Amino acid sequence: MENTPVPKNVAVLISGRGSNLRALIASEVRPAIRVVISNRADAAGLDAARDAGIEALVIQHRDFARREAFDHALVEALRERGIALVCLAGFMRLLGPTFCAAFPNAILNIHPSLLPAFPGVDAQRQAIEHGVKVSGVTVHFVDAGLDAGPIILQRPVPVLETDTAASLAERILVEEHRAYPEAVRMVLAGGWHIDGRRFTATR
Repeated sequence: MENTPVPKNVAVLISGRGSNLRALIASEVRPAIRVVISNRADAAGLDAARDAGIEALVIQHRDFARREAFDHALVEALRERGIALVCLAGFMRLLGPTFCAAFPNAILNIHPSLLPAFPGVDAQRQAIEHGVKVSGVTVHFVDAGLDAGPIILQRPVPVLETDTAASLAERILVEEHRAYPEAVRMVLAGGWHIDGRRFTATR
């Protein structure tokens, strides 16, 4: 069964500079973004949200004794705002079962590798050390696994002989800024379904 268009109420969760947030704001996705939430009060991406006239909210994880309590606070804030789609953009906290269950097939993440290769942190360094010739970008749904949800789209980035982890990360980031808005548009438009692990868009 195909998904109908998702209500255009998007939240973006960040922890730092918010470069992918800025790419979303600069795209046609911007009108759908209702709130930007950070677990760090000093996240530079909050200023990008405020400059764009988007609500910027801080919910600091260190204010909660347990991760589940932090997840509950996030879910409550998102539900109060009628959020239908959550985009993780450099959000450096693992989300637990409470959060994932609240937004099934409605949490997106972007990862700097061609998953399932090199999940977790330092994906670019992993790619260099492994000697792959092609890495890239993956936008995927979030589930209880580590970078393990159904893949929405991927874009390749060649690994050059002269690359370091830093130089590869810079080139991957350019592709991230193209891929994330495209993936969000696809999900918001509806007309897609998930069969097992396979995401298929028909629009």
